[in-house]
This record gives sequence, C-alpha cells and structure tokens, in this order.
Amino acid sequence: MDTSDALIAFDDKGVCDHCNAYFEHTLPNWPVNHSGEARLEKNAERIRNEGKGKDFDCIIGMSGGIDSSYLTYIAKEKLGLRPLVFHVDAGWNSQEAVSNIEKLVDGLGLDLYTEVIDWNEMRDLQLAYFKAGVPNIDTPQDHAFFATMYQFAQKYKVKNILTGANLSTECVRNPVEWMYYQSDSVQLRDIHQQFGSRPLKNYPLTSILWHKIYLPYIQGIKVIRPLNYIPYVKQDAIKLLVDRFGWQPYPRKHFESRFTRFYESYWLFKRFGYDVRRVQFSSLILTGQMSREEALEELKKSPYDEQTIAQDIEFVANKLAISVPELESYLGAPKRSYQDYKSQKWVYDLGAKAMKLLRMEVGGKR
Repeated sequence: MDTSDALIAFDDKGVCDHCNAYFEHTLPNWPVNHSGEARLEKNAERIRNEGKGKDFDCIIGMSGGIDSSYLTYIAKEKLGLRPLVFHVDAGWNSQEAVSNIEKLVDGLGLDLYTEVIDWNEMRDLQLAYFKAGVPNIDTPQDHAFFATMYQFAQKYKVKNILTGANLSTECVRNPVEWMYYQSDSVQLRDIHQQFGSRPLKNYPLTSILWHKIYLPYIQGIKVIRPLNYIPYVKQDAIKLLVDRFGWQPYPRKHFESRFTRFYESYWLFKRFGYDVRRVQFSSLILTGQMSREEALEELKKSPYDEQTIAQDIEFVANKLAISVPELESYLGAPKRSYQDYKSQKWVYDLGAKAMKLLRMEVGGKR
C-alpha cells in the first residue's frame, strides 16, 4: 500500500496501519485453527438439522470467482450441506464465469437459481455512476448482488447464507475513498436521482440497517463465512478446482465480471491512480501466500492488458449503448468522491466501531 490511500498512516518504523491492524487485531482474533474448524462444524450441524425435509438447507452466493467456487466445493463435499447455488446476472458475466458456475453445479450435483437484473434499469444506473464522477462505478452491480440474495432469503425464509468473503485473500480492504460502501442505498438513490433517466422499478435495493440489523436480529437470517474457519490458500484452491472440475482460472481476482475487469484494472488506475493490486497483493503477503518482492515485481507491469484494453473499452461502450468517445469523455470529467453525495456513512462508521468493540468484526483497520 502507498499514499494513494489518502488515510494511510505509518509508525516510526515505517510500517503502515494496514499491517499493524492485521498483526495487532486481525490475526489474534482469526479462528483459523482447530477451534475454528470445530466452530464451523458446529454451524454446519445446525444448518443440516434446520434443513431437514427441505429442498436445500442454505444458499451460497456464486459469482464463478475463486472464493465462491471453492466455498461451494467445501460446503457440499467437506461440510455435507445441501446448498442452493444462487447467482445474480447483472449483465456483465464473462463466458468463463458462466462455464465455471455450470462446472461446479454439475460436478457437485447441486441446483442453481439465477436472478436476472432488469438490464435497462441496470444500464441507466451504471451510466449515472459514470456521470457522477465517483470512483466506485461498480456499485450498481455489487448492490444488486447483495440486495437480491437478501430479498430471496427473506421471501423464502432461508435462515443461512454462506458467502465467500474471507480474511485469507481480503484481510486488507480497499480504502473507502476507492470503493465506497456498495450497500448504501441513500447514496445510490441520490446519484440516480441526479444523473439517471428512468425510474428504478425493478432494480433490487437494500440498506445497511435492513441487512445488518433487521434480517439477522429480527428475521434470524445468519451470514456465515466458512473460509475464515479453515486453511484457505488461493493457489491450492485453484489447483483443486481445475483438477477436479476443469474450472478455468482468471488473470486476477474479480475478473469473472467483464465490467469489474474493466473497472478495476483500467478505469480506477487510469482515472484516479488507484491500483487494486496493492490491496490484493498486500492481503496475500500478510497471509504468507506471496512475497513482497514478487508483489513489487508484478506492480512494475501495467494493471491492464495493453493488447486488449481497446476491445474492453469498446465492449463496455456497446453494452451501455453509448459511443466510445462518450465513454472516454467520462475518463477526463471532473473527479468526485462519495463525500459529494448524500450517504449513510455515519451509520457504517458507528456500526464498525460497535462490531470491533464486540469482536464481531475481525478484518480491516482498527
């Protein structure tokens, strides 16, 4: 990490607060040991018992990426669960992602449920974020993922949601200025009201209070992160999935989405100077999966593929039904941040402090 994270702080030894938070807070409270596996098995037993007589006992949000794919394997083969594989198609799936989902579902004998987001509304909201000038233009896709899964769980009284979020590859988080909270519906509505051109009648909406308080504490819906309780080495997981299912790896994390590939590798770097590889590599370094020297060597390379970026730009423009010059015009437009729009950041800040105090949240800075 470097000062592209405007809030980064270094101690008198030159160590940043991301690393200090990991060693002082995350690592001591991370149950990736025998006690963690015991806690995971206890959770799995509860889920199996609660699911008796039902078509499935939990749902897994599946993108086709490495984390959710490996989680699906673990849930079925190691924990003996009967998950419904839940996929949200927001219009940006890569062919590799579609293929990987099919391979996992077929190989494990699971059922797949796919929710398709209204593309006209998704497109309008996506363009609104470009026009807003903020860095976090991937929010419409991520917000739809969260909202749709939670709404499904509430509607069908599903009490357990398994997610691939994990500390092993995500213990260092993207700075808020890079990727503001995707679930903030107040900001999403404000940006859409200012820059959108059609009402959001079908687009799914969630809110921090709804899915962090109402659903878990009133509806009893639990979100479980199994990969935090077992040893999870990314390259080992990839090898297993490739050998067992013919799963196809991606060049980088989150590249199962065509838009996220464009956004994380090119747009954020070119427009704002934010290189998400710094975050991803930092997590792998702290968890012993990559050396700092290897990371620095990789960072010398361009974050995007110089040979294919023109094709990616054309693909995104065509998908959004705009010209390439219009898309490129947003690249040089005035820069804005989440602070320029309405938000519920105070709720997130308050919740983060409470969760850290109660030891309910392990990752990230203090």
